[in-house]
Amino acid sequence: MLKWYEQIVPDSDVVISSRIRLARNLEDKPFAAKLDDKQAREMVEEVKSIVPLLSERDNRKYYACNVSTLSEIDKTAMVERHIVSPLLAEKKQETGLILSDDETVSIMINEEDHLRIQAIVGGMNLEKAYEEADRIDDIAYEKLRFAFDEQYGYLTSCPTNMGTGMRASCMVFLPALSSARLIQKLIEEVGKYGVTIRGIYGEGTKSLGSIYQISNQKTLGISETEIIENLKNIVAQVVKQERKRREYMLSVNSDEIEDQVYRAYGILKYARQITSENAMTLLSQLKFGADCDIISFDREFNIHKLMMGVQPGSLQWNLGKNVGSLSRDQSRAEYIRRELPTIK
Repeated sequence: MLKWYEQIVPDSDVVISSRIRLARNLEDKPFAAKLDDKQAREMVEEVKSIVPLLSERDNRKYYACNVSTLSEIDKTAMVERHIVSPLLAEKKQETGLILSDDETVSIMINEEDHLRIQAIVGGMNLEKAYEEADRIDDIAYEKLRFAFDEQYGYLTSCPTNMGTGMRASCMVFLPALSSARLIQKLIEEVGKYGVTIRGIYGEGTKSLGSIYQISNQKTLGISETEIIENLKNIVAQVVKQERKRREYMLSVNSDEIEDQVYRAYGILKYARQITSENAMTLLSQLKFGADCDIISFDREFNIHKLMMGVQPGSLQWNLGKNVGSLSRDQSRAEYIRRELPTIK
């Protein structure tokens, strides 16, 4: 079964993935920030107990672990694959993770809230992501009781998540708008409609390879359907602006852009060592060229999967060991040479 980042889907020239995240807290426990170590351990084990029910009811295999038992490489690789948040990976108190075998669904345990139920799918498909997350939410509720108020909805550690407790987001690739230095203006525009633009791994992170996350800010006094529709409309406008800017760039500067794309391919194909930041810049240029039909390959090829594979944690996870920066740069170059297809 293909994982979300391995899928070739419509509109992936701009919208890489769609994600729904539901914040939930157990009604008989203090919020995560107020848990002592013993309570945190007990709560993690209680939530992990739903794994057999999930595997039975959702027709796929689920696994659970205590995040504290994982290596730093494992944690970093999971952040890079958007399985867990940087906050969960860095938290010192006992935390846990439930993960489906296709990595579509993950449940972070004892992050900012007791549970963060996440579903992520390839491309522009917020409805499918919500369907996945909502089904898992229903199954979990059969064994766990969530804190809920008739007036305020689901109760969360941060008041801005109350109500539906839902964050909907799309990961987008915006090389043309980034090149034109229009991202800040875009942030200001979408902010008027209760939507925010963040870095590749969410709040407090920066963009890599011109990749950003667009997500809702408001969760109280608005339904899940309204959140999704509002975000879809905003993302559709962003897609339109990005594609329009790409057309403009190609109309006035096609020779230079074509040269840049082929230079990027040449470096990636023949470099013997390369940093993750440089690799992301060049892969971004290559993806832009492929999306605009400037360059084509002799086989179907998912550049975003390669973008994830060149990250430090994922690279070392695939190597099965912790290596120094020079060895990483050499292994990264070898990995890219092996995975990059031939030009038609």
